[in-house]
Amino acid sequence: MIAYPNCRELESTTSGLKSAIPRSERPEVLLIFQTTYEESRQMLKGIAHFERTHEFWTAYHDDEARAQSEPTWLRNKPWSGIISRHTTPALAEECAALKIPLVDLNDSAPFPGVPKIRPDNVAIGHMGAEHLIDRGFFNLAFSGFANESWSIERREGFLEAARLAGRNVILHEVEYPGHLNPLWESEQVTELIPWLATLPKPIGIMTCLDMRARQVAAAAHAAGFVVPEDIAILGVNNDTIRCELSHPTISSVAPNAFESGFRAAEMLRDMIAGRDPKDLHQRVEPLGVITRRSTEVLAVDDLMVAKALAFIREHACLGIIVEAVAQEVHMCRSQLERKFRLHIGRSPQAEIRRVQMDRVRRLLAETDYPLKRIAEMAGFEHMEYMSVMFKRVTGETPGGYRLRVRGRFEATPAQVEATGT
Repeated sequence: MIAYPNCRELESTTSGLKSAIPRSERPEVLLIFQTTYEESRQMLKGIAHFERTHEFWTAYHDDEARAQSEPTWLRNKPWSGIISRHTTPALAEECAALKIPLVDLNDSAPFPGVPKIRPDNVAIGHMGAEHLIDRGFFNLAFSGFANESWSIERREGFLEAARLAGRNVILHEVEYPGHLNPLWESEQVTELIPWLATLPKPIGIMTCLDMRARQVAAAAHAAGFVVPEDIAILGVNNDTIRCELSHPTISSVAPNAFESGFRAAEMLRDMIAGRDPKDLHQRVEPLGVITRRSTEVLAVDDLMVAKALAFIREHACLGIIVEAVAQEVHMCRSQLERKFRLHIGRSPQAEIRRVQMDRVRRLLAETDYPLKRIAEMAGFEHMEYMSVMFKRVTGETPGGYRLRVRGRFEATPAQVEATGT
């Protein structure tokens, strides 16, 4: 099925009506996506879903982004349209010259006349600040790249949300060289160490993306600070490999890349049909924060409450009860209840449930485990009770949440049944 070098034809999983349409009559669409990036893979899933359910395309995947570096390469074939995650001025100019409809998914400044779909970076910054504030942090910081527009937008959203909550933010920004290399990463870790030493503790730090979060975590470890107790760290993009390989694992704001891809395919369909896009520049709201170890903490001044919180964090998913927490910190239950309401504004039981719900969210988002298995791993004796509690806290069923964060239309009927929806 290979038609041209460096292009892989993307086969639809639905045949049916599509197979009845002659290949010569199907629009031929080029997808320029390097799949080393998880966000790109999620976008492709959104595009593939739209193609399966709405259109009958022959789609080719340029997974080396050859068209980005060699725009004249587009002349090899009469493309009906292009969706690109790696759009450059030269690529945009070549598409305009060849009159090829182009939809841009690169998170950068828009190109004249080219429709663009990108994350709502201000909303991402808001979400990050609210997550750290909800964890009880009064000291906040942001570490990003001063020369990248998407980082600046995330910073501005973070600052705005912090101001609304009456918090001050300490900023740390550097110039991003445009590519990664081990030397630059090592230099960044070295430069971050003295900055972290000057910060008040405990502090919550949002970074512009997961790679930067890993650098901050490495610097914190080298400086002798404990994550998340001294420094809580939050990234962006939910790049699962980067987040899970870090020590500790990194919490991250997840953009809705699946939705971005779906919208891009929808927009390209209209452009191929000769219809102008209704909205030339679209922003897509983030999905939410995927909580991992780097922010699984609550910042409090009372040492006994802090000890109780640490105990809950480690044992909530083992099915502990409030009496076990009180015994651990040598308090009576009533005294523990008073201290919790004073310092964190909720009861010990509510905190146990919060930790359990965070675990349920992670397992729903990152695994294919059935609800019964998830209930066991989160410390619930009965799956039905877990489902009731989850809907009470989040407003949606566990199955509905899983389908939303992983791509609503990605699941098979068997998976939908397994999620309990």
